[in-house]
Amino acid sequence: MVYLKSIVLFVLAGLFEIGGGYLIWKWLKEDKPLYYGVLGGLILAVYGVIATLQTSNFAKVYASYGGIFVLLSFIWAFKFDNYMPDKFDIIGTLVILIGVGIIYYYPRTTNI
Repeated sequence: MVYLKSIVLFVLAGLFEIGGGYLIWKWLKEDKPLYYGVLGGLILAVYGVIATLQTSNFAKVYASYGGIFVLLSFIWAFKFDNYMPDKFDIIGTLVILIGVGIIYYYPRTTNI
């Protein structure tokens, strides 16, 4: 259950960070109204709170979250920008996710 909760928190954090950043991107790069930027900033603030709900330390949470962010970024781009990941995007993402599994989920007896 602990693993599932952490994965849900990583995904939620990713959706809020990418969604907030995407709105700011649209505001600044595509001349969308100011409220896109304001809403994006508020959503990014919520992302910051969600990330603190993880039970591990800052280093492990943010390093691991970076890997989840890569996966979610490609999914977001596929869904909203019609980006088609190539085989190198997919292989690279799988390598990163293996790293996330090692960093965040591999059992340890001590913190070195």
